[in-house]
Amino acid sequence: MTLESYDTIDCDVLVVGAGGAGLRAAVAAGEAGCSTAVVTKSLLGKAHTVMAEGGIGAALGNVDPRDNWGVHFADTMLGGQLINDWRMVEIYAQEVIDRVYELERWGGLFDRTPDGRINQRSFGAHTFWRLAHVGDRTGLELIRTCQDRAVHTENVRSYMEYTLTNLLKQGDRVVGAIGYRRNDGGFVVFRAKSTVLASGGWGRMYKHTSNSWEGTGDGAALAYRAGAELLDMEFVQFHPTGMIWPPGARGILVTEAVRGEGGRLYNSLGERFMEKYDPKKMELSSRDVVARSIYKEAQAGRGSPHGGAFLDVRHRGAEYIKKRLPSMYEQFHALASVDITKEPFEVGPTIHYTMGGVRVAPDTAATTVPGLYAAGEVSGGLHGANRLGGNSLGDILVFGKRAGEAAAAQARSLSHAPIDDGQVEAEQRALLAYLDPEAKGENPYLLHEALQEAM
Repeated sequence: MTLESYDTIDCDVLVVGAGGAGLRAAVAAGEAGCSTAVVTKSLLGKAHTVMAEGGIGAALGNVDPRDNWGVHFADTMLGGQLINDWRMVEIYAQEVIDRVYELERWGGLFDRTPDGRINQRSFGAHTFWRLAHVGDRTGLELIRTCQDRAVHTENVRSYMEYTLTNLLKQGDRVVGAIGYRRNDGGFVVFRAKSTVLASGGWGRMYKHTSNSWEGTGDGAALAYRAGAELLDMEFVQFHPTGMIWPPGARGILVTEAVRGEGGRLYNSLGERFMEKYDPKKMELSSRDVVARSIYKEAQAGRGSPHGGAFLDVRHRGAEYIKKRLPSMYEQFHALASVDITKEPFEVGPTIHYTMGGVRVAPDTAATTVPGLYAAGEVSGGLHGANRLGGNSLGDILVFGKRAGEAAAAQARSLSHAPIDDGQVEAEQRALLAYLDPEAKGENPYLLHEALQEAM
């Protein structure tokens, strides 16, 4: 095979992914004076970030002044079964407070306390009312704010519907990436002095997941093939409450904010069963505990008609529900013809988040491969064995910023490496092989279906 033609795009910092972590990294790199390319296989801001609906975990102390970063640190470590990277947790708990106020300065809107401060709500396994929120649409507001900041940041340019399939190296260093445009299939090479992976997790390997189609683990695969270390890959979070009926809506997230606002879980016998599994925290136990509890009730024959449990928030009143949980009210009305102000609704565990990922240095988000950084769900270490609700949005702000700053600092000291046409040709050959009618081997789509059924 001869080398196919390809376009070359030069940048100081290449950011792979345009969710919250990618946008925050791009803003940091752009504000540091580096030309920054944000590349996404989907659309700008179309990311799993929007499914983090309940809020941002930050010890602001606006609702309960007893809260502080040390308590947040302890809650996060305990929730992660103490296998978290303690330094990442320390950085996170300390810096997320500033990141929330920074988001507010950038134009982010938050619900307010009666005296005008950012309001906070209760969430599972958090000692105090800690989650800064915008109703039940916090992730969407974060994306909106970071996207607006990014498009108005000098030096930042976005490339939508570009799929990157491999990283390019010079010796041990990552010097860019190769991929193709989704609209015409043309090959593209991004030459970069530093590369930040911010491509999210891999929930789509499971059949029932809250992840949209983009969550296929691209970043972890890119890093692994480039020689980067991964860690905690066995830890995948089942969010305890996803929709389970009707079939077409199965897996869609039902935010933990429903339970944070007082929602109660019942089995088919009308028993508030969390009293048996965690009588102290009840519905606000950690996600792994609540998910296992729902599963156990269903396995024991006490589940809802479609194999889950009933979540009931009617006692809060229709006006309160519509104000505090507008997305959930609309979601169930549109997809299941259920009015959550008048009747309980069925929920069950759904794959939501991957705790494991690319190993990074806590202070710089640098991977074990020179020239490569990672932030957000694609990275591992912060959450240990189980992430606390609200810590994902803070994660992408804190470590997205650190990754962008570190990548920019490195880029300023380097020049672009020449493109190795041998690496480009090898990747072109691998990609075009799937289009060869004479090629033999597994069908990747059928493999994906089989994997989802097994999982």
